[in-house]
Amino acid sequence: MKHELLFLGKIKDKFLTEGVEEYASRLRHYTSFYITLLKEKGRARGQQSAVDSEGMLLLQAIPTGALVVVLDPRGKQFSSEALSRQIDEWEMQGVKQVCYLIGGPDGHSSSVLQAADLLLSLSQMTFTHDMTRMLLVEQLYRAYTIKAGEKYHK
Repeated sequence: MKHELLFLGKIKDKFLTEGVEEYASRLRHYTSFYITLLKEKGRARGQQSAVDSEGMLLLQAIPTGALVVVLDPRGKQFSSEALSRQIDEWEMQGVKQVCYLIGGPDGHSSSVLQAADLLLSLSQMTFTHDMTRMLLVEQLYRAYTIKAGEKYHK
């Protein structure tokens, strides 16, 4: 199964970029994994038109037939083991590709939320959207090590 993360703009902090790259490299030992950076347009924070524009960019980048997982604070929370089981279930259902969408600091447009097959929350706590990128990649890596019965998880 192929996993693709769709991000708006580059990560600002070098240490987070390095973390994403490290976990992405580890994850590729288990599954097909890609990160697609979409160029966000300059905007003032809090403008709904910008959120809608970013939403259209994300939706246009989703490959046909992909399962869409949108990260959102109101989404379902999984333990690491449950996420591993969910990925296993998708594989057994024949899902060929999963796209994970992480929006900008003002969240997702209603059209992106409606397009989701799953709304996923990493925590009840608030993280920067850049930090969320690293945490998601690490959790995907962790899920695959759990599936493989490896000791990383413990």
